[in-house]
Amino acid sequence: MSRLIQTLAILLALLATPGLANPAIADPAPQSPLILISIDGFRADYLDRAISPALSALAAGGVHATRMTPSFPSVTFPNHTTLVTGLVPDHHGIVNNAFIDPAMPGPFSMASKEERWWGESTPIWITAERAGLHTGVMFWPGVSVAHGGVRPGLFHDYDHAIAPDDRVDTVLGWFDLPADQRPRLALVYFEQVDTAGHNFGPDSPQVDAAIRTIDTAVARLIAGLKARSIHANVIVVADHGMAAVGPDNLVLLDDVVDLTAAHVVFDGTVIGFDPAPTPAGKAARRALLTRAPHMHCWDKHAIPADLDYGTNPRVPAVVCQVQTGWLAMTRAEYARSQARHPGLEKGAHGYDIHDPAMGALFIANGPAFRRGLTLPPFPNVDVYPLMATVLGITPHSGDGHLSDVAAALDTTVHDR
Repeated sequence: MSRLIQTLAILLALLATPGLANPAIADPAPQSPLILISIDGFRADYLDRAISPALSALAAGGVHATRMTPSFPSVTFPNHTTLVTGLVPDHHGIVNNAFIDPAMPGPFSMASKEERWWGESTPIWITAERAGLHTGVMFWPGVSVAHGGVRPGLFHDYDHAIAPDDRVDTVLGWFDLPADQRPRLALVYFEQVDTAGHNFGPDSPQVDAAIRTIDTAVARLIAGLKARSIHANVIVVADHGMAAVGPDNLVLLDDVVDLTAAHVVFDGTVIGFDPAPTPAGKAARRALLTRAPHMHCWDKHAIPADLDYGTNPRVPAVVCQVQTGWLAMTRAEYARSQARHPGLEKGAHGYDIHDPAMGALFIANGPAFRRGLTLPPFPNVDVYPLMATVLGITPHSGDGHLSDVAAALDTTVHDR
């Protein structure tokens, strides 16, 4: 039996259950857990492809947005941290997937787990634990980092070798614990749609296959919750979208600026430079700000206000936004990428956060949420106060506004 047929069979069985208007949820129950699902790189309009019946059923029976706007820069680690802290990257400190801090030794990378890098904000699982709620996190940037000695009660570090269905089964296993040990907040992460988008492009059959795989995993989770009589609130998000990259759309930064006078902190689709405090460095800065091809560069203190970026010391002195569909990197980094995989990647993100191609998925379904509602675009910082409201915990002050998404809440439900 194909994955699609399996998924449809699960959904039909759920929809046939008397009184079950939402496929994930029966009647509202006190202490409903909240499950946050991240599908990395799931562009909002992927839902329109009609190849993800489980996600479509959640959206139709709950709330979904036409798209959710990522924070700048529209890359993975900054936006996953934003989703669970309600702070833009400039405020939570994870300003890119890789960066340096002038006050700290060494660079930050996606493998960095020291609290010193993550301590400028507090993820919601730490706030929930401190409020006395059990939490479980199946992969998430920063999940294993202790905040003042506190970690989620149940967690797994990222391991791409663990298949989507096995991730789901781990989370479902947490709900087999005694009632007083089950998580009130659980998170699970899937990277397969993003990986396919990078390797093959957003319009590829490989992306469609990845969407179907993750949709089947979501259906498995929903069916498992139903079998356990777990009346969960489920929020499904993405961190960003994906755009096609032209086969020849490459800017070599060595041809743009003297790299001995301007250190490249990060490259790809958002570029960070630290020009040297020398005449050559000043010339490099002028060159970037006036004539960089296929990108727009700003001094960090002159970045447009709507991007909320540039005040953190970890932000380099000059930041450039690359034109959608292009990549920019040093010759050395390009050579390293060619050694791994010949040719440019076929898809990328990190582009203008207002570009619809960067728009991210948002779905909410459960006893805390209204049914059949479509929200206009909203910024992803709003997810954090929404989750805190559903959990009934006091959020840290942040950049999000519950008022932007309050219409999603079912005001007849009081146990939030």
